[in-house]
Amino acid sequence: MKTTLSLIGAAIALGTAGAALAQNQGVSKDEIVLGSIQDLSGPIAGFGKQVRLGMMLRVDEANEQGGVNGRKLKLIVEDSKYDPRNAVLAAQKLVNQDKIFMMVGHIGTAQNMAAMPVQFQKNVINFFPVTAAREMYEPFHKLKYSFAATYYDQMRVAVPKLAKEKGAKKICTMYQDDEFGLEVKRGAEDGLKANGMSLAVETSYKRGATDFASQMQKLASEQCDMVVLGTIIRETIGGIATAKRLGFNPTFIGSSAAYTDLIHKLGGPAMNGLYATMTVQHPYLDAASQPIRFWANKYQTKFNEEPTVFSVYGYSAIDSFIRAATKAGPNLTTESFIKAMDTMTIPPDIFGSAEMTFTAQKRLGSNATRMSVLENNRWKVVTEYMNTNAAK
Repeated sequence: MKTTLSLIGAAIALGTAGAALAQNQGVSKDEIVLGSIQDLSGPIAGFGKQVRLGMMLRVDEANEQGGVNGRKLKLIVEDSKYDPRNAVLAAQKLVNQDKIFMMVGHIGTAQNMAAMPVQFQKNVINFFPVTAAREMYEPFHKLKYSFAATYYDQMRVAVPKLAKEKGAKKICTMYQDDEFGLEVKRGAEDGLKANGMSLAVETSYKRGATDFASQMQKLASEQCDMVVLGTIIRETIGGIATAKRLGFNPTFIGSSAAYTDLIHKLGGPAMNGLYATMTVQHPYLDAASQPIRFWANKYQTKFNEEPTVFSVYGYSAIDSFIRAATKAGPNLTTESFIKAMDTMTIPPDIFGSAEMTFTAQKRLGSNATRMSVLENNRWKVVTEYMNTNAAK
């Protein structure tokens, strides 16, 4: 009988230890394992590769300085090809096989939404995903932390402001037919409605599309003088280039998903005049700010390519993780990290980000947004941060 009870007791003890181990997976005496899912070979691979390099730069910096509370960081990045089904497979590998402590900087709205249930089942936090969808912090879940002003709020404040400045009479939209594009459209729609205006015409395209002739012909025939773009890289370039070939020249405005140097590098002078919402500014090698110049040249020296705003997103996500993990102390667990994050204030950085604050109920660091325009193949900031709360 004693033997049986001893065996049962041992089994319970092992089960308890196993549960604790599962909760704190990815953290050993010497290492913290982080995972990320990027598009490295799909339609937004340009962004995914940049996020990855930015993350790698901050990881290397931290490890050169001894890591976080004596633990080195290990970053494992998987390729989703910007496909939600691949994102699920990548999340399963990272969570179950690589046993990551946290998912950091996962790119893409639909991709995050597909992967989060896999993570949450194993108590793995979704930290600072590179998407500005509201679903990254709503509905509330203790394992969600987001940094980006939402696409919805970006467009809700920026579109009516720009429409009034330009005296636009007929505001239209072309958007990607998925969660990302719909958020851009809904934000513009609600912002215009609150200001006594409306979206006159809308057209959409499927993710991965490369031909936008029918969409732009429709908007041109409707004589739209402002077009809200729920687009990313090649769709922004393809849409605007097609419009220019048709002699169609409205004011174009995109979300932060279109705020990238790739627009003017790949699209050329035809992209000048495009407006986009943004937060941190693009890190040009010859930026007026000395700290940005120093950082940008360090990045270029390390990777032999110029950094971009998506490089900054990756760098900043890891930097914010390091701040919170350091605050959590040597006994790093999911719960100790959450406790640290829920009292965090992250100050503005060299790239012009807004201050971020988190609480047990507030899981979006900041929803402040500003606007830039492409002039002479270079992004120029044209507004201060706009108060999205006041616009509600």
